[in-house]
Amino acid sequence: MFSTTNSKPGVLVSTQWVAEHLNDPNVRLVEVDVDTSAYDTGHTPNTIGWNWQTQLQQHPARDIPTKAEWEELLSDAGISNDTHVVLFGDNNNWFAAFAYWIFKIYGHENVSLMDGGRKKWFDENRETTTESPSPQRASYRAKDANSALRASRDHVQKAIDNPSQGMVDVRSPAEFSGQLLAPENLPQEGAQRGGHVPSARNIPWGTAAAADGTYKSPDELRQIYGDKGLTPDKEIIAYCRIGERSAHTWFALHEILGYPNVRNYDGSWTEWGSLIGAPIATGNDE
Repeated sequence: MFSTTNSKPGVLVSTQWVAEHLNDPNVRLVEVDVDTSAYDTGHTPNTIGWNWQTQLQQHPARDIPTKAEWEELLSDAGISNDTHVVLFGDNNNWFAAFAYWIFKIYGHENVSLMDGGRKKWFDENRETTTESPSPQRASYRAKDANSALRASRDHVQKAIDNPSQGMVDVRSPAEFSGQLLAPENLPQEGAQRGGHVPSARNIPWGTAAAADGTYKSPDELRQIYGDKGLTPDKEIIAYCRIGERSAHTWFALHEILGYPNVRNYDGSWTEWGSLIGAPIATGNDE
């Protein structure tokens, strides 16, 4: 088994750490939920909410925010280049991890996930509010996008059956096999065909999570991915349906285990499953 380092310092913070830093002027708490109405029903104090549908992607083109759009979003949120940003949300931090990935694409150094996300905070009966802060505007300057963290469909094509690369499909077995085009409770964004990219390994994103929603230990994660041949000597591509579940796995591999070359394919199955002529495998065989 290949060895890797443990979590990079500070990439995960606990709910207790957040409780102790609710009023820290150097910390900005940001909630990003799959359910975009969840924030308004109650949230961690002194926390702003971002809508992934309108603020974490371009319109009408499908893409992550441009550098200028990202600078505007962060400046409006009172985030400076030296601010420690802590992200969390529902569904075990799906879109919080996606936002974290964008922060890293644009070079923000000090950003963390609150381990366990919104669910763990509420399960622990910690303080909540319906009030939204109004942070003083900052002036944020992003770095140029780090393309090494992102996979395109061309990267995926070249990775098929490539022994120096690995692909992990983090969707459910029913999606991987082609029985479903999307999770049963999230059917609005599908693809023209069901199945998976040939040679991809199926490790559902939730495999990396403990019962309380936190990430499993580095040793457990190392075994989960290593047993499927996803080792740190390879370039790994993670994908799901629209890129948020695979961001959760990207975080496990790149930030917790320290794999040096991990890309998130945010086009994911909604792109690949609709491409003319793209190779598709069905069934549960990997």
